[in-house]
Amino acid sequence: MTLHRHPAWLRPIALLALVAGLCLSPASRAADNAQGLRDKYQSVASQLADNPFHRPLALESTETPTMLQGDIYSVVDYPFATVSGALSDATQGPGNWCDVLILHLNIKYCRAGSGPRGTVLDVNLGRKVEQSLSASYRLEFNYRPVASSADYFRVELNAESGPFSTKDYRIMLEAIPAPAGGNRTFLHLTYSYGYGTAGRLAMRTYLGTVGSDKVGFTKTAESSATAPEYVGGVRGLLERNTMRYYLAIDAYLKALSASPDKRLQQRLSTWFNATEQYPRQLHEVERQDYLQMKRHEVERQQTAQ
Repeated sequence: MTLHRHPAWLRPIALLALVAGLCLSPASRAADNAQGLRDKYQSVASQLADNPFHRPLALESTETPTMLQGDIYSVVDYPFATVSGALSDATQGPGNWCDVLILHLNIKYCRAGSGPRGTVLDVNLGRKVEQSLSASYRLEFNYRPVASSADYFRVELNAESGPFSTKDYRIMLEAIPAPAGGNRTFLHLTYSYGYGTAGRLAMRTYLGTVGSDKVGFTKTAESSATAPEYVGGVRGLLERNTMRYYLAIDAYLKALSASPDKRLQQRLSTWFNATEQYPRQLHEVERQDYLQMKRHEVERQQTAQ
């Protein structure tokens, strides 16, 4: 077999290009990411304007044999500075993210603190009913504000491992001022994780029993206007949870305008009401059961050491 090599005169140019890429400054990377998000806005503009979600939102999902990833792109009616200040701030952001995450049915606890590698969020995953923390599963997310400027921010939450051999959990949020103008923000949320044999078996068990009739939001190739069919399985599971996290972010931001003593109630009500707009995918518990469970979990979150 003959190995093809670059001509001698081309090697210095290739090396220079490699070095330039490695030396790209954080500001340059942020500028590239911001431009990429503006380009993405243009590509999903038609979906934002016309979709079944009743809000300017586009959802994409990916499934491989070892990884699941969901992406939501949306325009929200909050100023960019408000969104950035609440969710990407190095000091207040971690605690605010706990207020976001606890709205999700499966998040039973979240507390911000310090770890060997910086700020961490101690998070417990559990069932969709009240349960003790000892019966739930703990994850440690590293909180990292990657970029923050007047027109772009990016924050990442990463956990190396989770229950049932799941791993590489990642929640990423980036945003720019909405290119269409107005006092709005264009968001991109990513939720992803990997899994091994035990995780695959656990998901298969869930999907074969209590989750057998659950679906996501993406229509299948066989779907029709009169009889819509949606993806199921692990991809449907991923899409449901990605949407739940997005609705939690939106509910948190919406409640910022309320007085501090009313914010929790507004967050809970807004999140539950939003999920009920998609009952086929997201209805799990009754309103009063959800409100009672979450009030207890928030109280535990605030008082636990």
